[in-house]
Amino acid sequence: MPARTKGQSPHADGAVRGEWLRRTQAEYRSSAITAQVGLWLLQLGAPPQLIRQGLRIVNDELRHAELSHRVYRSAGGTEIAPLAREALGLRATNAGLERDLTRAITQIYCLGETAAVRLFHRLREPCTVPVARAALDRVLRDEVRHRDFGWTTLEWLLSLPAGSSLRDEIALNLPAMIQNLVRGYGGDGGVEEEQEQERTRLTPETRAWGLMTRAEYRSAIELCMKRDLRPRFAKLGIRLA
Repeated sequence: MPARTKGQSPHADGAVRGEWLRRTQAEYRSSAITAQVGLWLLQLGAPPQLIRQGLRIVNDELRHAELSHRVYRSAGGTEIAPLAREALGLRATNAGLERDLTRAITQIYCLGETAAVRLFHRLREPCTVPVARAALDRVLRDEVRHRDFGWTTLEWLLSLPAGSSLRDEIALNLPAMIQNLVRGYGGDGGVEEEQEQERTRLTPETRAWGLMTRAEYRSAIELCMKRDLRPRFAKLGIRLA
């Protein structure tokens, strides 16, 4: 590979483009889902500050999608991120709006956004490509606020008349939610996956674009479980197995 000239970004391979295209999709989907969360909060008569925070997050996530696509284009990508309409929203059930919102807040914000703070912090450390670093800086800064929105909203939901039954339902479904979180970011950690990871070990150039391995994702999730999730759920009277 020819030497880079000063100021030139490291080579971006297909893994870099694929990951930033996936992040573009994920951030756009988060914007759409948060718009529905905002509607549900309005329908439940939630405190205005929670509703306003939700609306602000809609704009945050849309900006994250734009920044992610900018990184993708800088890495040589030319596609438009495909968006599955059926994935751009939340499914209402017959269980009632309070339960539907509690499920979404727990899975997406209390678990997903709390883990994201840990994950993006790790992704950011070796990232030196300016456009990618700028995107990760903005995302990490916003994710802290998104995480806090989730826990504040969950506290409000548990203060409602149905709070006791909502707490019991969270405790019942939490193991499956956490399993989905681990699989979503870190895979299942099986032998075949580890062998594939070894064959495709990330190079310094790839890491400079803000990527890391599945094993590193799993390590960050484990740390999040220990230092963030267990203590936070314990304060709400919910124990993790």
